[in-house]
Amino acid sequence: MSVKKMTAFCLLLVLLGGIITGCAPEKARVAFDRLHLTKRLKLQFATQFQVDYYEGGYKLISLKDGSRFLTVPENAAVPAGLDTSIVPLQQPIANIYLAATSAMCLFDSLNRLDAIRLSGTKPDGWYIENARKAMEDGRIVYAGKYSEPDYELLLSEKCSLAVESMMIGHASEVKDQLEQLGIPVLMDQSSNEEHPLGRAEWIKLYAALLDEEQTADALFEEQVKKMKAVAGESNTGKTVAFFYISSSGSVITRKSGDYVSKMIELAGGQYIFKQLGDPTKKTSSFTLEMETFYKTAKDADIIIYNATIADELTKLSELLAKNELLGEFKAVKSGDVWCTDRNMYQETMQPGELIESFHTIFTDNTGNLDAVPHFVRLK
Repeated sequence: MSVKKMTAFCLLLVLLGGIITGCAPEKARVAFDRLHLTKRLKLQFATQFQVDYYEGGYKLISLKDGSRFLTVPENAAVPAGLDTSIVPLQQPIANIYLAATSAMCLFDSLNRLDAIRLSGTKPDGWYIENARKAMEDGRIVYAGKYSEPDYELLLSEKCSLAVESMMIGHASEVKDQLEQLGIPVLMDQSSNEEHPLGRAEWIKLYAALLDEEQTADALFEEQVKKMKAVAGESNTGKTVAFFYISSSGSVITRKSGDYVSKMIELAGGQYIFKQLGDPTKKTSSFTLEMETFYKTAKDADIIIYNATIADELTKLSELLAKNELLGEFKAVKSGDVWCTDRNMYQETMQPGELIESFHTIFTDNTGNLDAVPHFVRLK
């Protein structure tokens, strides 16, 4: 077949809706290096990603680990000359496999659970009501946990993107297999953000994928406003211990300087551990024997039991049953003992509200406050 006939044949197929790789008219594929950068996303707190906007509606998402993704507008062609390290994502992006639990709240806040078809968490593992209901209704289906996904289901559901947490680093063979099957993998690195609002600002990344930027900006600014409303007030001087007790009896608390301890400080409190854990390591939790924990935390003004991983408590007696030494704590004697609800960690989009609640707890001088959003007093 002559070149002219081949060109005409390919053009006919395009007009009829057919797709043959490499047959799209070259003039329809703009060269990526010729696209003009129109703006760069302004980030206030996040440091682990960036979004660059190009003419024609293309968006280049760059992550701290070096991975890059280019969103391609619906009915537009992937730009010619695109670097092989950049993964093209054709919009609309749908049938997402979400294995990063922290991101579900962000999709839910954007009112875009419709973009998620597959979950790495079972229905009873979700404390986000809309996510759990979507699974119960069959709009989102369980596709195996991050380390053991159901590859056949992902393919049959035409999964266009797998959003993984950093845990996928412990199962690199899974990431390799997904990519070999043609399923791009985006690793959510929000847990590496140092500022609590940095984690929430990842809503702007998912908004870029789904063309929901205006909604994301409004939601994020609301959390910033809540934080600033209390962060500007003077320090209360209240010392705070935040922990839970494992099944083995050890105390699991937060490393100094992690996002929970920073929320406590932004709310006007002082995290009881000033130099706990290795600041060069990414892990945020730290294990202590009860005797060691007792020496530092027994005089804390307020203790908060972390029920997001352990069992949620409703009575002070349930906490004291875990270890008799807790009865000697200053906060127990004064009645300043609180427990988180189960969904605190899954509510990635609520740092401003959490800081507000912390602040309310720290400034309560009446002792009559029984509950604030995400927390309940144990009596």
